[in-house]
Amino acid sequence: MKFTNNSKKEFLFKKTNYRWLFLSIIIITFGFILMSGGGSVDPNFFNTEIFNFRRIRIAPSLVLIGFGIAIYSILKNHNKK
Repeated sequence: MKFTNNSKKEFLFKKTNYRWLFLSIIIITFGFILMSGGGSVDPNFFNTEIFNFRRIRIAPSLVLIGFGIAIYSILKNHNKK
């Protein structure tokens, strides 16, 4: 018995899904870049710069937004009827 598959093979995601995913990767990377820095070379000196608004509020918010966009890009379905 010979089985033939005449159906056209398709990718799991469409082009827009990959665009949203790429955008989320950029946003997550930018969030981690904003979180970096603020350290001190001298162990006897504490740098309070690690507690500024950018590292505590903005950067983690960007990372979470980026993860949300990534989840959206994975769950978005183009085959709605």
